[in-house]
Amino acid sequence: MPYVLKQYEVIKAEKIEDFLVNSANLSETFAHKLLKKCRIVDHKKRRLQKGQVVKSGYVEILIFEAITKGLIPLFQTEHFALFDKPSGLLVHPTTRSTKYTLLDEIRYQFGDEANLVHRIDAETSGLVLVSKNAYAQYVLQEMFAKKEFVKKYQAVVENEIKEDILIDKKISPSNGLIDLKMQTSPKGKESRTLIHPINYNKEKNQTLVEAIPYTGRQHQIRVHLDSIEHRIVGDPIYGLDESFVDDFLNHKIENNERIKITGASRLMLHAYYLEFTFLNRTYKFCSKQEFY
Repeated sequence: MPYVLKQYEVIKAEKIEDFLVNSANLSETFAHKLLKKCRIVDHKKRRLQKGQVVKSGYVEILIFEAITKGLIPLFQTEHFALFDKPSGLLVHPTTRSTKYTLLDEIRYQFGDEANLVHRIDAETSGLVLVSKNAYAQYVLQEMFAKKEFVKKYQAVVENEIKEDILIDKKISPSNGLIDLKMQTSPKGKESRTLIHPINYNKEKNQTLVEAIPYTGRQHQIRVHLDSIEHRIVGDPIYGLDESFVDDFLNHKIENNERIKITGASRLMLHAYYLEFTFLNRTYKFCSKQEFY
């Protein structure tokens, strides 16, 4: 379990940030980070803030203690690393009881300053870029914000697509019962995705496509493809009855029923290509996973 609650006895009065360095052996940077994230309380469960003085009792610290299952980066430099994430692995914890995520490997291998530069959904497989230090995190995230990365996905979709399609539809949160769903809407944010057909399977009536998102909205590729009647095979959220989606999100759907309803045991979406320039060097990466 990555989140661990630790107790440290207060021996003498001192500011909480000094206590964390002197008694809990945390770095100043990490101590300030935990205080900012409200993960430190006193023995009466009162949240402690920078500058407060602790005099007696004990201090409780909620710390992320990373574990490893041996997932090795596809590539790394002194500033960043690239993982080829399998489908089904969360990139970061969604609750304090989440047992293992990609963030575990990142922190276990590279330390507390290492972090995700961007995210992909748990069921999406493929390339995820991570920073090893604060400098790389700042620069790489700024590059993402300025759309200075080329990202390409592969997806298996329902029905035949014969030619390139540029989907230019705004995306906003859904008005339905499922909170995490998005939808196309004239009132949403500008969103564009280029779809290029690669191969059509006539027997299954499915098309393998390349999807290039020019913007970075939540669930963008999934929403856009569903909006043109080419739902991604295996998608348990889009293009389905909301009662099924609700049952799926509440872990009430068996795998065989999911396959029957959605067409696959996983979301058939794969982040297979990433290209960017960092410190005057251009990098081009392709996933090594077999997808389809």
